Amino acid sequence: MKTTLSLLTTLLLGQLAILHAAVPSSQENTAAAQWSQANVFAEQAKLPFSFVLGGKSSDALLPDWKRTDAVRNLDAQRRERSRTWTDDKSGLQVRLIATEYAGFPVVEWTLWLKNTGTADTATVEGIQGLDWKLPAGLDQQPRLHGIRGDTCAAESFKPWTRELKPSARHVFSPPVKGGYASGKSSDGPNGWPYWNLQTPGGGMILAVGWPGQWEAAFDRGANGALHLKAGQQLTHLVLKPGEEIRTPSITLLLWQGDDVVRAQNLWRTWYLAHVLPRIGGEPQPPTTQIQVGGSLATWGGVQAFLNAGIKPDILWRDAGSDSKSTWYPSAGPRKTEWLNTGTWEPDPARYPQGFRPFSDKARANGMQFLLWFEPERVGDPGSWLGKNHPEWLLPGNSAGDVLNLGNPDALKWLIEHIDRMVKVEGLDWYREDLNGDGYATAWRKADAPDRQGITENLHVQGHLAFWDELRRRNPNLRLDSCASGGRRNDLETMRRSVPLLRSDWSCMPFKDTPLQREGNQSQTYGLSSWLPWQGAGVHFTENYSVRSYYLTGFGMIVPGWTKTPESIAGVRKGYAECRRIAPLMLGDYFPLTPHSLDTTSWIAWQFQRNDLGEGVVQAFRRPDAPDDTLTVKLRDLDPRRRYEIENLDGGKEVRSGEELMQGYAITLREKPAAVVLLLKAL
Repeated sequence: MKTTLSLLTTLLLGQLAILHAAVPSSQENTAAAQWSQANVFAEQAKLPFSFVLGGKSSDALLPDWKRTDAVRNLDAQRRERSRTWTDDKSGLQVRLIATEYAGFPVVEWTLWLKNTGTADTATVEGIQGLDWKLPAGLDQQPRLHGIRGDTCAAESFKPWTRELKPSARHVFSPPVKGGYASGKSSDGPNGWPYWNLQTPGGGMILAVGWPGQWEAAFDRGANGALHLKAGQQLTHLVLKPGEEIRTPSITLLLWQGDDVVRAQNLWRTWYLAHVLPRIGGEPQPPTTQIQVGGSLATWGGVQAFLNAGIKPDILWRDAGSDSKSTWYPSAGPRKTEWLNTGTWEPDPARYPQGFRPFSDKARANGMQFLLWFEPERVGDPGSWLGKNHPEWLLPGNSAGDVLNLGNPDALKWLIEHIDRMVKVEGLDWYREDLNGDGYATAWRKADAPDRQGITENLHVQGHLAFWDELRRRNPNLRLDSCASGGRRNDLETMRRSVPLLRSDWSCMPFKDTPLQREGNQSQTYGLSSWLPWQGAGVHFTENYSVRSYYLTGFGMIVPGWTKTPESIAGVRKGYAECRRIAPLMLGDYFPLTPHSLDTTSWIAWQFQRNDLGEGVVQAFRRPDAPDDTLTVKLRDLDPRRRYEIENLDGGKEVRSGEELMQGYAITLREKPAAVVLLLKAL
């Protein structure tokens, strides 16, 4: 086994050397393998998880339980190792399922707890998917790097760095206040479930995969030791016979050196290889899309784009905003019609033939059809779900009740119903939203005092099982995760979907919204270190604004765009330019300026695809920036080669890689202004 994995590692490293600059070193891969062995699978390993059963810690209990190990190859690049402990007395079974990657310094695991006995277990509480201590005596302060979660604001995904000083504790989770808990995994200022912990000589990237209410803590003791914990935020429960719960998935990428940007590119490379969803074995490519709701509900709206020479990849049918544009019956009590959810069928009055004629025509013309759903929120008591199965619903909040996916009958119905919709209506994309707030509050209210956390755990399991089964039955179906914008983008969700709309901030259509363009620039700057694939929608046509939104998922939402030649030209140019650069945005990512939302600053970044010998630089001179020139030092170029620099506004020049990495001056005489520079190795 060891020889086979070593050979695979060598082969894969050779491939990655061609594809990316951020290739893990053999030392990094060795260190990760050693960490996994020492902390997970050694005979006397200090296990990286914990729980308390009947008042006793897992560290004290597990050594006396029956233990079995197993290993299997998942594919040519992944190996699964499992360790199972069983308590014959109580019947509690604990399974640690870990995955190791050939060619990447990554290890990840999930803990499962199952009652195989005939009676309730003792109370299980404080279940931590990650519980691990770094040694004391670090000779300099460890630093924690991360970004904000989504708050539908310019500050969403803003990068931050914190010094982890002795006797300090840093706690992260989706918002919790009083009796309120969000339940959306990447919601709120402290709700982004990914971090880069930098220690002397290297560090580790940590991700918590849990589309629910998680909590992570970085606790540094007075002696310098750093204690890491992460898990479902609340667990205090007994398990009934046959019940099984799980922890969030924990993913660690170990890196060496002092270059945090390189570490983030290692993460991006691994993400593209093993996280980004695939259809037919191929990773999800960049896409362009148009909205086909409201005035574009007929083919005439699509034809306008085709007539302008724009052929989008996706025809996107969203919720709608009023009774004329919602696609499902929505005669409920809420003034905002699309919030009246709970009947997931095309409205027979408006769509007597459903969507099949439209989706068939889309595919016949080389395009895909996307339809919006929000099954977990039931906003209309008079909807099909509200009237026929109120027993499946948990009392929610002002946005509606919550469909309990931990209920086997509700889960079975949802799988069957949405699967039928996919097949009957001809869906290529299933877009899932989650509006309102307080989902974790609804889950917790359903729990008995001795069952705290069970409703959320079973709901999360059900939700992931629903997506997995939907994809199993429909192998070519693509999934899009929303949740009021980018508020459910944890790693378990990202393994199954892409975020076509990374934040509702990009939907702000008002030209006087403060920092609308600069906020989207900022979001690209911060989020690109973590999610190589992300999308947004543009409401403007002028150059500076449109270029602020270029991403792997790109669409323009401009009412009346065909009324003026200038608007038509702006829309056509936006789609054409983004199609050129979006594939390059899957390369390594390099911030070229400090992060800022200040309108007196410039902001710039670079994406580099060395497998193609190409890259792209985007730079923005903001409205109040006094300087008309920004000098940047490009990254990841071959100093011995010459590069053609093409300005998409016109003009080409040639410079050596060495010159470009020493400093390249970008001049924009007007403000605000944006430039896109394509790099091509000669």
